[in-house]
Amino acid sequence: MVKPPKVEPAGCGFPISDTGTQRGLSPAGKPRSLALESLRMPESRSVVVYSRKGCHLCEVVKESLSKLSRRGGFIWREIDVDTDAELRRQFNDEVPVVFIDGRKAFKYRMDEKEFLRRLDSPS
Repeated sequence: MVKPPKVEPAGCGFPISDTGTQRGLSPAGKPRSLALESLRMPESRSVVVYSRKGCHLCEVVKESLSKLSRRGGFIWREIDVDTDAELRRQFNDEVPVVFIDGRKAFKYRMDEKEFLRRLDSPS
């Protein structure tokens, strides 16, 4: 008896064979959704730091964020408050200001342990 060849559909990464993967089961016999669930990366949190050029405290916070981001779990970006009149008016005397998922988390200084604690808490 000749077994049918294994075929991989585009993008799914699971072979289709006569062993149950056609019936919605993973190769391990788990329902496909559970198998895919275990492969997913945890949701990434969004971190924004409002800063300005020449600000020593801003540089310290950005160095911390760069170091911590290597662990994963969040992506961060910097916004220069001096590029927009409204941002300058809003944050002029508060930089650096760090937001996690749109909520103000730190101003002037950022404690790394407290940052990680807040990052781990539900948004």
